Amino acid sequence: MPAWAPERALAALLCLVLAGAAGAQTADLVSTTAFRVCSDPAAWPASSEDGSGYENRIAELLARELDRRVEYVWYPMSTGFIRNTLNAARCDVVIGYAQDAETVLNTNHYMTSTHVLVTKADGPFADVAELSDPRLKDARIGLVAGSPPATHLARLGLLGNIKSYELFADRRYDSPPDMMIADLESGAIDVALMWGPIAGPMVKQRHPDLTAVPLLHEAAQPRLSYRITMGVRQGEDAWKRQLNSLIRRHQDEIDAILRDAGVPLLNDMGTELKPEG
Repeated sequence: MPAWAPERALAALLCLVLAGAAGAQTADLVSTTAFRVCSDPAAWPASSEDGSGYENRIAELLARELDRRVEYVWYPMSTGFIRNTLNAARCDVVIGYAQDAETVLNTNHYMTSTHVLVTKADGPFADVAELSDPRLKDARIGLVAGSPPATHLARLGLLGNIKSYELFADRRYDSPPDMMIADLESGAIDVALMWGPIAGPMVKQRHPDLTAVPLLHEAAQPRLSYRITMGVRQGEDAWKRQLNSLIRRHQDEIDAILRDAGVPLLNDMGTELKPEG
């Protein structure tokens, strides 16, 4: 046996012990009596302090299956959200988080959706389904600053047409999605490029004079469709597996909640609308 082998074996054993202890400590952070959700109080239609968001309904569904009550920690979805909620052990799950986000441990995805083009249902842009449509060359376009469609508009030479809205804002005081919709209805802009899980429910539930068309035909990068997961703390693999099981067993019910809200659902590849049933 080489001279370093006993020391290497001892070091490996110590690492396993420490890892096990850290895993136990991490697991202990998850409440066994409440389904503790980290959420934005003013991010309707996703989440709302009055419980009217589709993420609120998904939380209620999962909590019921776990036989736990729902408890919220409210914090605006802006800089410091994860640090001050999930990582501070004040709550145990973020219901909506983009897949592959490095700040959380992602569950399996429960939704794939895409950006949409919102315009007046009886207007000249109502049937536009691609950003390369020639009619957009003369359109005033609302766009969230730094969002993926911006790259496509730059490639198409349309950046001179845009009116920009903030990406991060405390929506209790300043709501870019509502400002975009208000500008669209007033005629300040002709179309709005928005994230479908925000725009779809806004149009369905509050603005029936508008239409939201999923952007399914943009082949160039960056992609406009994304898979949405739940986020838990790094290292909480057992909790992640438990949530994965719940998502798998209740996917149809989750889909029904999202469709009822007005969220455009895509297949896993993001290439076409997800069939019902």
